[in-house]
Amino acid sequence: MTSSTPTAPHSPGWRVGVLYSRTGVSGITESQHFFGTVLAIEEINALGGVLGRALDPVAYDPRSDADEYRRLAGRLLLDDEINVIFGACTSHCRKAMLPAVERTNALLWYASVYEGFEYSPNVIYTGASPNQSSMQLAAYLMQHCGKRIFLVGADYIYPRETNRILREAVEDHGGEILDEIYLPLGCADSDIHEVIRDIQARDPDVVFSTQIGSDALRFYRRFHDVGLHARNIPIASLTVTESEVREIGAEVCTGHITAAPYFNTLQNPRNDYFLQRWHARFGDRPASVYAEASYNQVHLFARALQRVGSLDTRKLVQAAHGVTLDSPEGPLSILAENNHCVLTPRIGVCRPDGRFDVVWQSAEPVKPDPYLTTFGLDEFWLR
Repeated sequence: MTSSTPTAPHSPGWRVGVLYSRTGVSGITESQHFFGTVLAIEEINALGGVLGRALDPVAYDPRSDADEYRRLAGRLLLDDEINVIFGACTSHCRKAMLPAVERTNALLWYASVYEGFEYSPNVIYTGASPNQSSMQLAAYLMQHCGKRIFLVGADYIYPRETNRILREAVEDHGGEILDEIYLPLGCADSDIHEVIRDIQARDPDVVFSTQIGSDALRFYRRFHDVGLHARNIPIASLTVTESEVREIGAEVCTGHITAAPYFNTLQNPRNDYFLQRWHARFGDRPASVYAEASYNQVHLFARALQRVGSLDTRKLVQAAHGVTLDSPEGPLSILAENNHCVLTPRIGVCRPDGRFDVVWQSAEPVKPDPYLTTFGLDEFWLR
């Protein structure tokens, strides 16, 4: 991927954009994206960069706001004349950036779990698609928690589409969706309290939450404050990871469930190395799938760049289809048919120390199928 020069090179660098929010509703989550990106760039540059040139990041804080994402993406692409962006966490922010990215034929690397049903030749999707996350979670919940499920989410495309997929999976296997409620990002505390009262009244077997960031923090805390616990009604999520648990409190999150390709309890040499470097750089801050996926995609990009020596989008994407990475979560590659990553789905249960026990994982990496075209729903039923 890189040369063996021990210090960063002095020749003009490869300029790349970094757009992750450090503030706002999703600031906790997106800070993980930012730190993972920083760690990878520093590692690559410490080894001499790519073809003797350092990665030279230009970073802005969009403050969890889709309009700011749109504006700052335009600034990077037009004013800063940057062609490669690592950025966005939520789908509405990704979609806010996408017209400018496609219009300028730039390349966006996107490292978040999302709702699927999208393809762009100008995006590399390194987060989990529905057949690598929500389908396995639906099967696990039905088999281990019960068939009466309550859905609560933020009011934008990712929660609505994810819940549509989950509802179909649950109802096709004899389950019942008791209610489906959406709250605006940055909602009032009273809105969360009302949802909690609805949950108490309906008494589901499990709650599936697509709340994000600081809204998820308030939801989990209020759930706990009224005496609801995972041993009675677990909360399942695709987005509440080790970093969110630290902010919420491990005592609040113990027993709740998350599906993700990565948990920092994975036992393998590459994860040991990653966590050693992570803690040396960021102290006791926990690494989550957001940090790890962002770290991975910078290394995948660097390997593609090493092959072509150009930031031309077409050349980079073609090269990216041919690279692999032995990552902290396992082997990674990018599928040429849809620009999505081959990943290993996992399900974890939060421990009292705020980390996760992996209670299920796929026997092998799963090819991404963002349109859910190649499998029947029974293919996702866990065995």
